Amino acid sequence: MSKVTVVLGAQWGDEGKGKVVDMLAVEADLVCRCQGGNNAGHTVVVDEKEYDFHLLPSGMVNPKCSNIIGNGVVVHLPGLFDEVQKNENKGLTGWEKRLLISDRAHLVFDFHQKVDGLQEQEKGSMSLGTTKKGIGPAYASKATRNGIRVADLLGDFDAFSEKLKAIIKSYRRMFPSLEVDENDELEKYKKYAESIRPLVIETVSYIHSALRDGKKVLVEGANAAMLDIDFGTYPYVTSSNCSIGGVCTGLGIPPSSIGEVIGVVKAYTTRVGDGPFPTELTNEIGDKLQSIGHEIGVTTKRKRRCGWLDIPLLLYTTMVNGYTKICLTKLDVLDTFEEIRIGVVYMKGEQVLEYFPSNASELKSIRVEYLTLPGWNTSIENVRVYDDLPPNAKRYVETVQELLQVPIKYIGVGKGRESIISVS
Repeated sequence: MSKVTVVLGAQWGDEGKGKVVDMLAVEADLVCRCQGGNNAGHTVVVDEKEYDFHLLPSGMVNPKCSNIIGNGVVVHLPGLFDEVQKNENKGLTGWEKRLLISDRAHLVFDFHQKVDGLQEQEKGSMSLGTTKKGIGPAYASKATRNGIRVADLLGDFDAFSEKLKAIIKSYRRMFPSLEVDENDELEKYKKYAESIRPLVIETVSYIHSALRDGKKVLVEGANAAMLDIDFGTYPYVTSSNCSIGGVCTGLGIPPSSIGEVIGVVKAYTTRVGDGPFPTELTNEIGDKLQSIGHEIGVTTKRKRRCGWLDIPLLLYTTMVNGYTKICLTKLDVLDTFEEIRIGVVYMKGEQVLEYFPSNASELKSIRVEYLTLPGWNTSIENVRVYDDLPPNAKRYVETVQELLQVPIKYIGVGKGRESIISVS
């Protein structure tokens, strides 16, 4: 029985997981998304074509690879078909033969998205900076057991209609200003039911059958560890478990089926939206990282906040996720920096903090101590062999590896699939 390889974001997302999954998917038989929704954004560049995936797994570019949207994902069908259309226009073909959707996955409706916006308005200055894609309200519906699953849509349509009307009624009680045309929704979803019917299967037995047959199964985590609803910087998090546990619950595979866990680490740190960010740079260095790294959200189009690499944060997510290997991405963004800093210790007053704070206000109050390394002042974009990296670039990589005590197996030095150095 084969083991699953998992790719997880190790920071606040946007680490370049899509490119890593796309690279590994060349050898994979099955790529699975286990949680999140179209609040995720993965960019995959192949033959100078740039594909943006939100709900579609990043293995879609591989014509020999099947792709699963697992039971832990919340699916906005209008968004899914819009995404398919946009990527078809860029040359993606045959997707309908390679995409499978779990019948247990919950649906995100347009009214979930409206409610998301209304809830953010209610919070005022305490807003969380959500993507307003309806992800939180959809997971809330799931937890309060009035959510609607793909299986409900494909079953008795009258029963689906009653469930839809009931959930709308409950939201109208909470938000009297909420406008929803029930009849229009039902008409739309009658059509969606027929469009997705050929794609929907019971995915748990399908995945286990693939593993028994020795197939290579790759799991693509969406969002990232520091956005995990349990282990992230709560409440500035997403509404799913984007750490290793979400792989088990979002696909129905046991921990014993997991082999490699690849943590994807950007060579510096970014985050979108609100919340504490210990190594954030609110100066020209942060602006330079943002500009060179093109740090704009794929989903939100918001500028990402930028800062130096944060080792205490990475040690914490390593502890939670158990990375067996690291992929260090966007190292080339640091090419023109005279000095590069790495946050190595959190200080609380004069004491070294021995744990990662659970409380956002405690995290805001810590002080970071840094290690300063010399830059390499040369382009590494075309380097494909580790030994060809400049000495100071190798020193940076080896310092990070030593601090994390996890081997760095891959290094990203550019946008394309080919721009990854494999370290032997």
